Amino acid sequence: MEKKFETRAIREQAARSQHREHSVPLYLTSSFVFDSAEHGQALFAGDAEGNVYSRYSNPSTDEFIRKICELEGTEDGIATASGMAAVFVSLAGLLNSGDHILVARAIFGSTHQILTQLLPRWNISHTYIDATLTDKWKAALRPETRVLFLETPSNPGLELIDLEFAGKFAKENNLILNVDNCFATPYLQQPVPYGADLVVHSATKFIDGQGRTLGGVVAGKAELIEKLRFFARHTGPALSPFNAWVLSKSLETLAVRMDRHCENALELARFLEKQPEITRVRYPFLPSHPQYALARNQMKQGGGVLVFDFSSGFNAARNFIDQLQMLSISSNLGDTRSIVTHPASTTHSKLTEEERQAVGITPGLVRISAGLEHIDDIISDVAQALHH
Repeated sequence: MEKKFETRAIREQAARSQHREHSVPLYLTSSFVFDSAEHGQALFAGDAEGNVYSRYSNPSTDEFIRKICELEGTEDGIATASGMAAVFVSLAGLLNSGDHILVARAIFGSTHQILTQLLPRWNISHTYIDATLTDKWKAALRPETRVLFLETPSNPGLELIDLEFAGKFAKENNLILNVDNCFATPYLQQPVPYGADLVVHSATKFIDGQGRTLGGVVAGKAELIEKLRFFARHTGPALSPFNAWVLSKSLETLAVRMDRHCENALELARFLEKQPEITRVRYPFLPSHPQYALARNQMKQGGGVLVFDFSSGFNAARNFIDQLQMLSISSNLGDTRSIVTHPASTTHSKLTEEERQAVGITPGLVRISAGLEHIDDIISDVAQALHH
C-alpha cells in the first residue's frame, strides 16, 4: 500500500547504522576512506558504489535528495548550496553555446539576471513569453530552443501557468520542461505528472521553513540529472552535509507547516480585500484571482504568499511597512515568522520599470509571506499599520 505524503516525508530515510539511531545521523566529513588503492580507483572510475568526497556526494546530502525525489515523484536529483545555484545548474549544466531558452516572463529577479546578464556570455539566449497567452508560445520557438523554463506560482506576482498545457507543449516541441516549484513545494503541487522533466526548489524557503539555512535542489529524469551532476561535481556548488541534514529533517514537518501557512495566507488575503486602501489583492485560492480555477485544479492549497497593491502607490506601501510592529521586514520568505517585502525596491529592484510593469510589480506592491503565528495577531499588526 502506497503511503500518504506526510508519512513518506517522515519515514523515507536511510537504513540505520550499527548504532540503531532513530533520527538519521549527520555525516560531517569532507572526504571518505578507501579500503585499498584498488578500491579508490574503482570508486573514481564509477565501477564501485560509495562516497569519495563531499563535493561529489555525502550520506546526509543523499538522504535529502532521496526524500525530495520521493515527494516529487522523480527518478534522481542533485542538491546545491542555494536555490539560485539550483536554477543556474539546471540551465547551464544542459545548454551549449547557441542554445535558446523559452521563459515565462514572470520569474524571480535573480533568475532574470542569469538569463540576461550571465548566460549570454556563453551565447545562450532566451525569449520571454506571457504565461497566460499560450497561443503565442509557438511563435516564440526557434530551431535552437531546448528548454522551457517556468515558475508557478511566480514570485512575486503569483501568476500561474497551466502545467498540463506546458507539459504537452514541451513534449510536442521536444523541449526540456524545467519548473521552479519553490512557492508551492511538493506538498501543494507536483509538476512531474504534468510532464515536467526537471523540478527546481530553493530549499531555503518553505522546505527549510524556519529561516535557518540555504539550500537548493534539482530533481528530475535520471539522464538529465546525470548531466547536471557532472556539471555540479566539477564546478562545485555543493550543499553542505549539515545544511542537507537540516533540510531533510525539515521535510518531516513540511505538510503540517504548509497547512498553517496556507490557512493564514488565505485569511489575511480575505481581510485585505475588504480594506479601502488596497486596490488589488492576489492569492491563488481567492475567487478574485484571475486564475482561480487553474489554481484549484493543479494546487492542493494556495500557498503561503500573497501580494497586494496600495492605491496611493510607493509612499503608502513604504509607510505601511514602516508602521508594522510584529511582521519582519526582510527579503526572505517561507519562514515561521511572517515577512513583508517591497519587491520594487528590493528583490526585483534590478529590473527596469518597464520590466517590472510587465510582470505586475507596481511601486505600491507589497508581498507578505504568512508565517505560523496566530492569524489574529498577524491581522492585528497589518490592521494597525494600515490605519496608523
